[in-house]
Amino acid sequence: MENPIWHNIHPQFKLNGVSYELEDLKEIGYSLVKEGEPFEVPIGDFILDWTSDLPTLEVLTSGSTGRPKRIALKKEHMVNSAMATGDYFQLRPSQSALLCLPCTGIAGKMMLVRAMTLGLHLDYVEPSSTPLSSSNTNYDFVAMVPLQVQNSLNKLDDVQTLIIGGAPVDSNLRRKLSEVSTNVFETYGMTETITHIAVKRINNDPKPYFETLPNINIAVDGRECLVIDAPKISEGKIVTNDVVELVGDNQFKWLGRFDSIINSGGVKLIPEEIEKKLNTVIQSRFFIAGTPDEALGQKLILVIEAPRVDAPELLKKIKRLPDLNKYEIPKEVYALKSFVETGSGKVHRKKIMEQIL
Repeated sequence: MENPIWHNIHPQFKLNGVSYELEDLKEIGYSLVKEGEPFEVPIGDFILDWTSDLPTLEVLTSGSTGRPKRIALKKEHMVNSAMATGDYFQLRPSQSALLCLPCTGIAGKMMLVRAMTLGLHLDYVEPSSTPLSSSNTNYDFVAMVPLQVQNSLNKLDDVQTLIIGGAPVDSNLRRKLSEVSTNVFETYGMTETITHIAVKRINNDPKPYFETLPNINIAVDGRECLVIDAPKISEGKIVTNDVVELVGDNQFKWLGRFDSIINSGGVKLIPEEIEKKLNTVIQSRFFIAGTPDEALGQKLILVIEAPRVDAPELLKKIKRLPDLNKYEIPKEVYALKSFVETGSGKVHRKKIMEQIL
């Protein structure tokens, strides 16, 4: 009987400098679970899951747009996703990669799948906000979240290609990345699409739109939300709540979340678009939201992570922004000492709004 596709470990694959075949991997998985550091246990768990004969494995969604939920992903689809990433970025066997994300989430798991499928030499380190701080290695391919990138700017020359996911890349970080030699890409995806299905180049000829990976078809529904048709990585079409503008057959601009659109006095406001404009005057974490209002239906507010804020002074600066229209100026400013986060470290807007209301 032929081996399942996910058991075809590439002969060039290495983990922390050591080559492993399928049977060796089962042993290393078992030993990481039994004797590994706390951050190594999920790596071991995943390796044991991957080397089993079961065709699916369970993963937890990030919970950024609702309660985290368990979903089953086909291992064959995960291999196909890894191949698409390899094609897009022209990754070759024996190239080096770094796993610095927790292996509890899909992004960390997929770095392992890419390495095993494409024959990469993968190192792993304990996930932290400064993943390159003790490294003297040059890497061909690395995935990070924005906070890790922000704290690694002085070491990014050691990385050839960097993909960023987990949260939007703000304009301040984008500006700093324009000065690095690394090829940097923002990713678009979710657990259901087995991480990214599209990427946007941030520097070295930056693009204002996302471009899909191979074998991904896109369209919009009646709400102008993105619909993803990717038979190699998903059983059916995935209808998202992301409002987009299609630029070409395989390109789109992300505008914001349909479920976060604010209707203020009949004017539809997209918080994410306003946030991009406010990035230049606000250094802390913040977001735009709507609260109930008798006259307007919803009132635009600004929520900032800061012990205190001089709201009148800040609003003066905001009003002076040239590309902000009058409807996009917040009616109120709230300062919170610290933001509630989801399990994956994203700002939990829903819980924060419950606190405010």
